[in-house]
Amino acid sequence: MRAMRKVIAAINMSLDGFCDHTLMLPDDEIHQHYTDLLRESDTILYGRITYQLMEYWRAFLTTSSGNKSSDEFAHVMNTIPKVVFSQTLKNLDWDSARLANRTIVDELQALKQLPGKDILIGSPSLIVALTNSDLIDEYQICIHPVIAGNGLPLFNNINRKIQLTYLKTKTFAGGATILYYKPAHQ
Repeated sequence: MRAMRKVIAAINMSLDGFCDHTLMLPDDEIHQHYTDLLRESDTILYGRITYQLMEYWRAFLTTSSGNKSSDEFAHVMNTIPKVVFSQTLKNLDWDSARLANRTIVDELQALKQLPGKDILIGSPSLIVALTNSDLIDEYQICIHPVIAGNGLPLFNNINRKIQLTYLKTKTFAGGATILYYKPAHQ
């Protein structure tokens, strides 16, 4: 029997718990970390807002950013298959992206049945939905040394207390820290 693919919630967050990619200033080390994480996975699930933010990286496929780690991240971001959950988008023009045609739970359960690498969840709303459904295998929360003051809280609308088990910590020279956890019931 083959092992099921692991579902990893990977997201950036301010020190005060808000998710807003525009507040974070990822350095080369963080870009390299996420490039490696994308390479170790073969699917990433996004909601519309985060997907549209990530479209930023498409520009660097034809024009260099002038930064090797950013260009490498852009290349990997372009190639990884993306499943997008949206009630407003009717079509996508990024070759590696497709609109989901099932609920998040049904889509994820179907993906987990397929052979492949890990599945990443990269949007706050999807992380919440899958946390509430007990479908996250690992949390990788990158806390940046920034206090946002307001914004979208990462774990908004969680419907109960969820105990986590600490796995490890990874720190970056620029001050960001990734906390790795898994649900305690696993």
